[in-house]
Amino acid sequence: MKGKVLSAIFTEIFKSTHEKTFFSPGRINLIGEHTDYNGGYVFPCSITYGTYCLVKKRNDSLVRMYSVNFSEKGIIEFFINQLDFRKEHDWANYPKGMLHFIQREGHPILNGFDILFCGNIPNGAGLSSSASIELLTGVMLDDIFQLQIPRLDLIKLAQKSENDFIGVNCGIMDQFAIGMGKKDTGILLDCKTLQYEYAPIKLAHHQIIIMNTNKRRELADSKYNERRVECEEALLQLQQALNIQSLGEITEEQFEEFQYLIKNKIIRKRARHAIYENRRTLKAFMALKRGNLREFGHLLNASHVSLRDDYEVTGKELDTLVEAAWAQSGVLGARMTGAGFGGCAIAIVEKEKVKDFISEVGRVYEGEIGYSADFYVANIGDGAKEIRDEVEL
Repeated sequence: MKGKVLSAIFTEIFKSTHEKTFFSPGRINLIGEHTDYNGGYVFPCSITYGTYCLVKKRNDSLVRMYSVNFSEKGIIEFFINQLDFRKEHDWANYPKGMLHFIQREGHPILNGFDILFCGNIPNGAGLSSSASIELLTGVMLDDIFQLQIPRLDLIKLAQKSENDFIGVNCGIMDQFAIGMGKKDTGILLDCKTLQYEYAPIKLAHHQIIIMNTNKRRELADSKYNERRVECEEALLQLQQALNIQSLGEITEEQFEEFQYLIKNKIIRKRARHAIYENRRTLKAFMALKRGNLREFGHLLNASHVSLRDDYEVTGKELDTLVEAAWAQSGVLGARMTGAGFGGCAIAIVEKEKVKDFISEVGRVYEGEIGYSADFYVANIGDGAKEIRDEVEL
């Protein structure tokens, strides 16, 4: 398939010519990890890796879906009034969930369609391929059926689809970053109010490198739930003295003054991470607005240390990658990104050092862990949208 254009594959599969092409990115969170469910800030951006779809409307009510990434599943078919979750429909439940909720909101989708999906987001890396496909479906439906759904409503429907159709209890950050992303720009998002502000990311002589541990995140879900409970416990204890609804409202100074209320040492550490990480995210945003990349890099490093020591969600693989990155020349900063326990880390590296960086960090990682990491040079791109270009595999 390599080197083949998607339009040719669409014609091969569906025996007709597609009408439109759409792209939806993956995302990385630059800083602000495990702050979203603590009522704090996150600072994600959309990247140029993502998911494409080619689509053609039909005259009947049949929907036919095909994924180049899961070609062994063949064409998955259903009618637009048969939108229940079905295990055997596998990956197609993600676009199906969006169809379901968009229709349930009263937006009329009267025709079926043929659609081909193809993504280049590494599987299991934690770069949010599920939110990418959800927003892709939403933007595509909005366009071809001229539904005129406000973008923020589409983002909320995508989160609802993930929560209530797929059954994953995620926050809104992934869908927000993918729906609202802008080229060369990060988004400071207040997870409690959904107020947001853009900051330019002028890397000029540097590049963002995504480092994939290639360790599947088996522990991430159970530990995620455990950390949420621990933070809720910390909040309850701090509320004895502070009139607050979330850890995101507390300053570092207030925490230092009132941390004695949290009797359990581990729970105190969890709260420290949530509170300090939230403030780091605001500082990182301000540093970028001033064009101070060096300060931004220091904050990334401090974020990883806090996630490793206070929140304890990194694990050997992520620590090995990040510590190897710190040891290279030309690196401004590096940290894990995502839920942790596997998945990815990011580093900001001088452009002329990228080749040596990948080679050396890769060597250290394989020597220490026993299998290789993957590296991706990432650019910050636009959010989900229609594109006119021909797409090649």
